[in-house]
Amino acid sequence: MRYTVALLRSILFWLLFVLMSSFSSIGAVISLPISHKATIWFVRIWAQFHRLICRFVLGQRIVVEGDMPDIPVLYVFKHEGAFETIEQPGLFRHPAVFAKEQLFNIPVWGQAAHFYGLIPVDRDGGGKAMRAMLNAAKAALAKDRPLVLFAEGTRIPHGEAPPLRSGFAGIYRLLGVPVIPVALDSGIVYPPRRWVKWPGTITYKVGETIPAGLPREEAEERVWRAINALNPPEALLEGYKAS
Repeated sequence: MRYTVALLRSILFWLLFVLMSSFSSIGAVISLPISHKATIWFVRIWAQFHRLICRFVLGQRIVVEGDMPDIPVLYVFKHEGAFETIEQPGLFRHPAVFAKEQLFNIPVWGQAAHFYGLIPVDRDGGGKAMRAMLNAAKAALAKDRPLVLFAEGTRIPHGEAPPLRSGFAGIYRLLGVPVIPVALDSGIVYPPRRWVKWPGTITYKVGETIPAGLPREEAEERVWRAINALNPPEALLEGYKAS
């Protein structure tokens, strides 16, 4: 019975989400030659609608422990699913999110993403791609936009704590800005690559700000521990041993 209710809720959720995503993407693209602010508005409404249907269709409650100021720093989020990627334009006014290059090839969505100001990450592009990424990040910081990085590189099931991808260290060193790490446990009720979502609570836990200029090992360990703060203690221990 519990699964049936969750399945029905999930079907309604996906229908509403796809409709809203189509509306927002088309609206954002139509706005491209007219108004950048309008594109930002369409994306923000999309994120806010997603949270609304998470709350009232899926029965998910979102809790934020700590403050996430909308300032030009590097945010590093735990990445357990699509939930936290969709949330970003609702958490911040105009975040600059590092996103996989392949996502920009999606029809309509990719065009809107470019105009909105997401930052493409081309892992196979070599030095030229890295310089373009850093230039885009610096331009975003100059406009007082927060940067958002999912430093694990891919969606990680709840309870797992792999080492950070090597790209974090380069971004941290070359940008020279403080880091605010954020843990979350979305994977419990909003599991990756699963159609059925579950009612429950999703928690964001904001860690202590990590200053710029620390040695690589110290910065990585502090970020890694902070973004995994909501994992079971034994998973954290095993992940630290593996790293």
